[in-house]
Amino acid sequence: MRTFLSKITSLTPIATGAAVGLIVIGILAIIGGNYSHEVVRDQLGPQKIFFPKPAEWPALKGEAGKQVLTGGQAKMFANDQLGPDMNKIAGGLTYSQVSEKWIAGGMKSEKLAGERTELFTGETLKGLLLNAWGWAQIGSIAILSGIILIVLGAILFVLPALNWLLNLRPEPRAAVSHPIAPQAPAASA
Repeated sequence: MRTFLSKITSLTPIATGAAVGLIVIGILAIIGGNYSHEVVRDQLGPQKIFFPKPAEWPALKGEAGKQVLTGGQAKMFANDQLGPDMNKIAGGLTYSQVSEKWIAGGMKSEKLAGERTELFTGETLKGLLLNAWGWAQIGSIAILSGIILIVLGAILFVLPALNWLLNLRPEPRAAVSHPIAPQAPAASA
């Protein structure tokens, strides 16, 4: 066991440098992840998007009346509020399908023009909200990665200490016991 530990701990300067590097990168990843979450919140806050109260859809009962401020809430609003709302417009047709019908009809139908505009606006908002959710996910992944890097760096930092304990510290001196030879009393003159 001691030879295995001495082998993995013999690169003391490299391990220490790599450990410090991992810890620094981990700290930067956590800072970047937190920054991403702050930006998402700062971008969603001024939009003043609120979940309807009372909630129209069962999946949103816990969010009723709350403002959309996080990536998770943005995804819920996009998929669970806007998605079903947009399915009510034009019988579930998409923006491109309604647009195609409007163009084929000579662009004269005011009903199709209105549905087309509503669907375009809804799809745009849905896309923006899902974009906010995506950046929040990146921030969460960066934070998790940062924590993992710090833990790995700490483990790698401990290895040089183990090296010192196992290989570099001075060996304790063994007590040497020499039998003391009986000495004859000095001859008196």
